[in-house]
Amino acid sequence: MSDEPRFAASSAYAMGQLWSALDKARSDRDPEVRRRAEKKVAQWQAVLSGMASGELTVGSRTPVVDTPAWVTLEVAHGGFATGRYLAETPLDDDEIVLLGSLSEPPPGTTDRERLNLWYLSDAGLDALSAGILDERYRVDVPEEGALLVVAWLVGKGHHELALDLVSELRPLMHRLRFTPRFRSRPRPAGALVHLQTVADAARPLRRAEVRPDIQAMLDTLQVWHPLFDRLIALWTETVDGELPHLSEGVVNGGWPCQTWPADWSAKRAQWLADFREATEAHPATGRHQHPKGNFARLRQALEASSEDGRNLTARDVGWVRRALANTITKDGAPGTERRVALRAMQAAIARRPTFAELAHVLAGRLDRYPSDGGIPSVDPLGVEVGPDEATDDAAIGASIPEHLVKKATRALEAPIEELVERGVIGSGEVLARVLPQITAELVAANIQDSGLAPIFSQSYAAFRRRRSLLLLNLEHQVRFEELPWIGVLGPFRASNDGAKHGAAQTLRQTTLVALTAFPYSILPNPLVRELGALATQAGLTVPLVEEVAADIFMGTFTTKWRRSAAITSEVMAGSLYARYYDLPNSGVWSSSTSLRSRAGRFTRRWGKETADDFATLCADRAKEAQGDGKGSYVALNGTVLEQSQILTTHNLAALTASLDLSDRVAELASDLADETLRWVVRRQSQPWREYHANLQMIKNSAYAWRQAIFFLSFCEPDVQSSVVDRLRDQLPSAGSGVRLRDAVDGLAHILNGGHFTNTGLADGSPGRRFLGWSVGRHWLMPALPPTVW
Repeated sequence: MSDEPRFAASSAYAMGQLWSALDKARSDRDPEVRRRAEKKVAQWQAVLSGMASGELTVGSRTPVVDTPAWVTLEVAHGGFATGRYLAETPLDDDEIVLLGSLSEPPPGTTDRERLNLWYLSDAGLDALSAGILDERYRVDVPEEGALLVVAWLVGKGHHELALDLVSELRPLMHRLRFTPRFRSRPRPAGALVHLQTVADAARPLRRAEVRPDIQAMLDTLQVWHPLFDRLIALWTETVDGELPHLSEGVVNGGWPCQTWPADWSAKRAQWLADFREATEAHPATGRHQHPKGNFARLRQALEASSEDGRNLTARDVGWVRRALANTITKDGAPGTERRVALRAMQAAIARRPTFAELAHVLAGRLDRYPSDGGIPSVDPLGVEVGPDEATDDAAIGASIPEHLVKKATRALEAPIEELVERGVIGSGEVLARVLPQITAELVAANIQDSGLAPIFSQSYAAFRRRRSLLLLNLEHQVRFEELPWIGVLGPFRASNDGAKHGAAQTLRQTTLVALTAFPYSILPNPLVRELGALATQAGLTVPLVEEVAADIFMGTFTTKWRRSAAITSEVMAGSLYARYYDLPNSGVWSSSTSLRSRAGRFTRRWGKETADDFATLCADRAKEAQGDGKGSYVALNGTVLEQSQILTTHNLAALTASLDLSDRVAELASDLADETLRWVVRRQSQPWREYHANLQMIKNSAYAWRQAIFFLSFCEPDVQSSVVDRLRDQLPSAGSGVRLRDAVDGLAHILNGGHFTNTGLADGSPGRRFLGWSVGRHWLMPALPPTVW
């Protein structure tokens, strides 16, 4: 055990997040955004309270006091645990009914404990076994699979293992749900994935509301225009002779208030009553509420008049005449062909179903599918609205808008490639969210028992939904095998050649999807972890490395970074990538060294073996971007971490070599490089805004640039030159385009056989190396005074 001091995270970040959430909860116009912000406020208050009391140690893999590492925690943004257990939930309706039906409930301090203990009785184990037999259960949080494993062990006669597992779970049975959620039908299996369940996709559709501006328009067409027409007609009944109208801006025609029909008083009273009712239900908008508009003039005169209308002043009558002339000249008098045609057209517009109505229809269509699964096809969702679906006859035959169908498509169950093509999977992060649905089946393939394999599979998928903790001191995230009910299953898992082959195929396929669909993005950490799980299942040793946050970097690296760098130096030797980034010779990483020299390369910190030579090389290379070294520790760390990514290609070389993808990458390399460099130009062409956002944009652009150079390294020299020529033609002629030209010149310089100096400048010609991190102002940042930012 290392006696080095252990570090914990500061509360400053959490405080900043709390203030941000409070501001959004107070000021955002969208009630749904405010609701989510209020939830975040509660989370960050819990984080800060726990850190202040000592109940939380953020930065540890066991951040909650007296809590095993395997417990699934609620984790706020940035990896901060709130202290809440996700499996600590109140009894649902089915559980309440079950507990109430028991003639003699087991003893316990809480209903959750009593129910967990009942499932360990003969009747409870029988219920679990029946669920296992038909696979009629769902595991949403890993803990919900625990007693399923107990029931399986008991059913197979492994009583001692079952008892040991129960003993480990027993201290938390009063708090955590260790049982699954039973369902009416088995869970479908296969190599298809969906981003959202049907229930998740339907929820926002069902919540859809008519936008305020659209509702105001509908109120105008359906309520205020008809009231206005009735108001005009009421006053025109009092006109003697030709109706008022405008001629070259002058009012001509008869005068109102000259004749009073016998029923005028009753019509007046009815209109005023209808107006008051409409005002309560539909606030007036636009010109109907303008105090000097025609509607207001005529209404005010009607309210001011006596029941027979004869008490208005000459001024009042003049305003009535003017208002009548205005509207009659513009749209015609009520009942005339022009006004009737206008109102018919407006009524047709008002009868059209709103997007909210159509969203509710679409949500109803989704309800036809199992709520916790996906949909097999989107075609039935886009058909015209039928009579049995419409809440209004006008909606019958209406088409569902494409943008609404696209929302429902998030529940489509299809191969990963199809979801990428449809835009459902739009980033590596989203790819990482759906991949466990396939990986879960593959990792369970090593289990021969047909009842146990689905438990293992669902538990794995639920485990992959756990949010990662912020970890310091080289600690690692909890591994799947550390869950007690998974660890106990070790003896029942056997190596399976078919499972290995399937995992290898999936790993290769997924890597190609990530590289070709998102060539400008580095592999995100969740995807790296999932690829690592596939590699392990396939029996491959691939040193995959994660992106490390600059503000929690501990100044050293574990040995897998060194192994990845060794592969990179070997695979990329002599390539454009090696020349552009001055990669070290593969001999630097040779393992055929004496024990004495090995001791100089490796040491142990916090119980982990670290690669000192790799860390030293990263620090030396980072000096290019550090200037005088006077800057924030985050920027200094960032320059070192960027070098670690350069030396390892952030997994691209390791995956390409281990999966034998070189030929396939070479086939696609030119197009991938073109696409990635166009992305960089687009990013650099965007308007410059907030300072931190611009730093992030520069960093991401440099990372994409690095990936483009990796792809270019698989192209012939003439193709490389053509790609750079096309890139130069795309550059804007001003602003960031001028500054980015330095990077293009630097790349061209390397293609022509040149080198960079130790400061990153092209030796003897224009250009420079493009790195994303710098200490001090980055050369791509506009030279604006700090007050502007």
